[in-house]
Amino acid sequence: MTVFRTLRNSAVALGATAALTFAGAGTALAEPPGIPTPTEAETQLESLTVAPDGSLDGYDRDEFPHWSSHEDNCNTRELVLERDGDDVETGTDCYPTSGSWYSGFDGETVSDPSDIDIDHVVPLANAWRTDASEWTTDEREAYANDLESPQLIAVTAASNRSKGDSDPSEWQPIDSYHCTYASMWVGVKHKYELTVNEAEKASLKDMLSTC
Repeated sequence: MTVFRTLRNSAVALGATAALTFAGAGTALAEPPGIPTPTEAETQLESLTVAPDGSLDGYDRDEFPHWSSHEDNCNTRELVLERDGDDVETGTDCYPTSGSWYSGFDGETVSDPSDIDIDHVVPLANAWRTDASEWTTDEREAYANDLESPQLIAVTAASNRSKGDSDPSEWQPIDSYHCTYASMWVGVKHKYELTVNEAEKASLKDMLSTC
C-alpha cells in the first residue's frame, strides 16, 4: 500500500526533526495530528467496510514492532510523551524528568510519566482482527509507530489498561471525550483501510452525534 511507503519515509524525516517539532508542544488537552473533523469522520465511517472481526490466531504484540528509535536518543513513546505533555523537560536519554499530562480518556492529570501509557487508539489486536494480519512486519511497524495520524496518544495507565483491546462498542472514554475519540478511531481505520463490525459502527455513530 502507498500509505505504508509514505509512513516509512516520513518516519525518517520526523526522527531528524523530532526535538524541534515536539519541544514544548504540549497542551492542556493534547490532540494528536490528523484528527478528521466530525463531518469528515462521519463520511469516512460510511466508507469503511463492515465485516465481522477476524480471528486472533497468530497474533502477538511483537508482530507490531513498536517504540522505534529516532534521533536524539528518542523512541516513539518518548516523543509522544513530550508532544502530549505540558512543560515537559527531558534528560539526555530523552525520558521526561518533569512535566504533566492530561488524559482525555478519564479526565485525570498526572505528573509522573510512569503513570502514563501511550495508547494505540485502534489497538494492535483490533487491527490484527480487522485486516492487519495480512500486512508485512514493516507495515505493522509503521502502524504501531505512526506519529502523523491520531493513532498514538498519552493517557493514564489505568484508563489504557481498562480499555485493553476493546472497540467502541465495548469501551468508551468519559462523555466529554466521545466526539474526539470517535473521530480519532474512524480516522485511523479509514487511513489503514481496516474493517469495522456492526456494533462498533453503531457505537461510533452514537459518539459522533455528540460532536
